Amino acid sequence: LFSVVVFGCISSEGYREEDGKEVCLFNKDNMACKYGNTVGVFGFIASIAFIVGEYLFERMSSVKSRKRFVMADMGFSAFWAFMYFVAFIYLWSQWSSAEMPPGGIGAGNMQAAIVFSLFSIFTWALCAFLAYKRFLIGAGDEFTSAFENDPANVVHQQAYTSYSMDNDNDQYSASPFSGQQTGGMEQQNMEYQQPTY
Repeated sequence: LFSVVVFGCISSEGYREEDGKEVCLFNKDNMACKYGNTVGVFGFIASIAFIVGEYLFERMSSVKSRKRFVMADMGFSAFWAFMYFVAFIYLWSQWSSAEMPPGGIGAGNMQAAIVFSLFSIFTWALCAFLAYKRFLIGAGDEFTSAFENDPANVVHQQAYTSYSMDNDNDQYSASPFSGQQTGGMEQQNMEYQQPTY
């Protein structure tokens, strides 16, 4: 949200026409406006991408994929906090040495872009910190696959505890085919019995 405010404030009223050219209100430094817009737009796109990644995080079956996502989140968030810090210092220094625009048109937007750049520093730094905390969990619940967490796949220790020590003396059990009839005479004595319904 802060990225949209920074981008929107600069792009909507960040320029004015002077001598037939558009100049930036930040001390006529077009790079200040371009830098603020760039940081705002890419920050917004990245935040949407990370929201989608968070939605898909539980569906990632590979531990390596989860770890890469968390590391990318941590690295990008820390880098983008630094980019917003540079944007805040750059925009603030250019605005403090700029002339007030005629009628004060656009001054509020430029000040809002500076303030929301400051807020974005803390927001992206917090995202980096939370990603770092998630990274520290490491091999805990976050980086185990969904297959390993499934209770149906857990082998219980009680599965083999029903073995009786009394059966140790019997080396062999009865043959499974001992009850089978071997003679042809015995088969002839058996008659078919019709089932009763």
